[in-house]
Amino acid sequence: MQRTYENVLGLLRDAGLRPTRQRLALGKLLFDGDNKHVTAEQLFGFAKQADAKVSLATVYNTLHQFKDAGLLREVVVEPGRSYFDTNMENHHHFFDEDRGELIDIPVELVSLLNLPEPPAGTTIQRVDIVVRISSRQGQ
Repeated sequence: MQRTYENVLGLLRDAGLRPTRQRLALGKLLFDGDNKHVTAEQLFGFAKQADAKVSLATVYNTLHQFKDAGLLREVVVEPGRSYFDTNMENHHHFFDEDRGELIDIPVELVSLLNLPEPPAGTTIQRVDIVVRISSRQGQ
């Protein structure tokens, strides 16, 4: 287990973030194992299960600090509803509306044609596609 904290410690330091107790605890939950898509509320629940002493406000603040430092991507699925993605590779998502779940789509499976020119003085940084799916037939 200590190795995981060492990995998170390295991630935080490389990103220029001070490794506080809360950041280490939340970083371990986020960056331990496979890539994850989580809401702030889900991460707060995982933190409570892991007996990490953090408030929901701290979880929100930490997720945004991690995002601003380049450790996470925020995927907005609708106004007021965001998921945070630990996979920083270029990719897109399915959003399962029934389960409230994001599923990665490899970038090579999506073809983008004829993107419009961006407004003067700007450049396109990234294109994020969210394909909404449902297990309900014909709705």
